[in-house]
Amino acid sequence: MKILFKASLALCLMLLLPAAIAQTSASRQDPAAIRQSVEQFLAVQTAGLPGQVSVVVGPIDNRTNLASCAEPQPFLPNGSRAWGKTTVGVRCTAPTPWIIYVQAKVAVTGDYYATAAPLAQGQVIGNNDLIKQRGELSALPTGIITDATQAIGKSMTVSLAAGTPLRLDALRSQLAIQQGQMVRLVSSGAGFQVSAEVRALTSATEGQVVQVRTQSGQQISGVARSGGVVEVAY
Repeated sequence: MKILFKASLALCLMLLLPAAIAQTSASRQDPAAIRQSVEQFLAVQTAGLPGQVSVVVGPIDNRTNLASCAEPQPFLPNGSRAWGKTTVGVRCTAPTPWIIYVQAKVAVTGDYYATAAPLAQGQVIGNNDLIKQRGELSALPTGIITDATQAIGKSMTVSLAAGTPLRLDALRSQLAIQQGQMVRLVSSGAGFQVSAEVRALTSATEGQVVQVRTQSGQQISGVARSGGVVEVAY
């Protein structure tokens, strides 16, 4: 009788075990689904970046035991961005809350500009001073020049050797107005325009606000324009 009971119990366990395993597997979040959600998220985040974008999502340990989630929500943690080596968070709010962080790499290959010859501090950049190159932008320093118009006409704040990738922080816009310079103040409004010669109290690039002083001693703020002109609109 005991032998018959044990045999029946073993048979029941054999029948129930596959169902239990299947139920456990069904309640566990598939790591492949998490990686897919991260890939789709980064594809959206990188849309519109200059150049060719490729995304590689790092592996997730298959032993990671997370409850199944109907809608995993990827996000960028504070300090992370969809550029170069990055970290993407994935959270679940229901039925069981959890958060996991996944490593990824966003590689962006495109054109950028480097110095065609040695450039000295203070030198104004022209077309012949730049050379277009192609490479992985995400591996270069931040602020790299990807459009020649960002550099042409500006002056160097540092000296650079030939072949150096050009960055925005190495450039300075040319001064439209210099402190102490005599400039023409143009005031305009509805139906009138007057001008007068004034002295600049500050220096400014094109479009910046500059302080000037009239011959009577009045101080006025205006917008610096090229050609030694300061505009004031009423």
